[in-house]
Amino acid sequence: MANSRTVLILCGDYMEDYEVMVPFQALQAYGISVDTICPGKKAGDSCPTAVHDFCGHQTYSESRGHNFALNATFDEVDLTKYDGLVIPGGRAPEYLALNASVVELVKEFSSSGKPIASICHGQLILAAADTVNGKKCTAYATVGPALIAAGAEWVEPKTPDVCVVDGSLITAATYEGHPEFIQLFVKALGGKITGADKRILFLCGDYMEDYEVKVPFQSLQALGSQVDAVCPEKKAGDRCSTAIHDFEGDQTYSEKPGHTFALTADFDGVDSSSYDALVIPGGRAPEYLALNERVLSIVKEFMNSGKPVASICHGQQILAAAGVLKGRKCTAYPAVKLNVLLGGGTWLEPDPIHRCFTDGNLVTGAAWPGHPEFVSQLMALLGIQVSF
Repeated sequence: MANSRTVLILCGDYMEDYEVMVPFQALQAYGISVDTICPGKKAGDSCPTAVHDFCGHQTYSESRGHNFALNATFDEVDLTKYDGLVIPGGRAPEYLALNASVVELVKEFSSSGKPIASICHGQLILAAADTVNGKKCTAYATVGPALIAAGAEWVEPKTPDVCVVDGSLITAATYEGHPEFIQLFVKALGGKITGADKRILFLCGDYMEDYEVKVPFQSLQALGSQVDAVCPEKKAGDRCSTAIHDFEGDQTYSEKPGHTFALTADFDGVDSSSYDALVIPGGRAPEYLALNERVLSIVKEFMNSGKPVASICHGQQILAAAGVLKGRKCTAYPAVKLNVLLGGGTWLEPDPIHRCFTDGNLVTGAAWPGHPEFVSQLMALLGIQVSF
């Protein structure tokens, strides 16, 4: 994967959690450099995010998400070095659209003809920058009136995954459209995806870590792979609750409620032979999934077949319980070291925490900051490439 593109993400406090982290880590996994900036903040500062979810009410719910760390300084950014711009949604765009420096930045990108990918409420910034006049675009439905007033050719989001392309402008309605949204952006950057005709299975459970399921799930979908998610005692269309595990200065991670995650297949009908790889998210779910004999047999089937297995954070509790770590080198969240050693594995220290390792067909990571390496190493085992 040639690291030949550099992208900028325009951030703000209470941007939607998925809508910043999924593209941020997916693009890095594909070999693209990504800088993140926020007005009034510097590299190393963080932005609080918002979890927007659809729980049967007349509009989305909101709760606190992860804290998102910025890696560049807004006042020092040189737009000429970037090949594309991503604008997440959430509540941040409401106030960013009033910032003259933000509006000018977006205008400059638009004038250059470089790709701009904006999602959900991010299109409020596009409207403020007068970049949607005469353009086809979509957004979260409530943003429609503002876009129409700004001269856009409004495309009603009849489903949450709607995406629209008009020239160098890519717009999407919600994070459910990430797979197409990200793929369209990669192609607009000149990217070519090969080898992605794969079928990948995710082993899910209640209170798996929010990022650790959604980021790899949508990153692999964006490449064009078919990705299924299953959970014991649940069926396609059922949902799993997730947990937000974050690092906020305490001796261990904090936990907050995350998004709900929709399953795509029935657990009882899983045929491991029909899939090319297995992914095991972390969080608290692995503690109880490791007690499920069918879960353990699925893991054994993948490992014995030599197909790629990628497990992150506490997911290695399942690997240890399945007895597949004997003679294997792996990492995990540091608190899972005991499970790895008792399971016969050779412990690899995750220093820094984003370090991931591949041992034969096994990819392991310590925590969600390692997603770019985690997904990239799984792609390598599957023969999936993004080139420019």
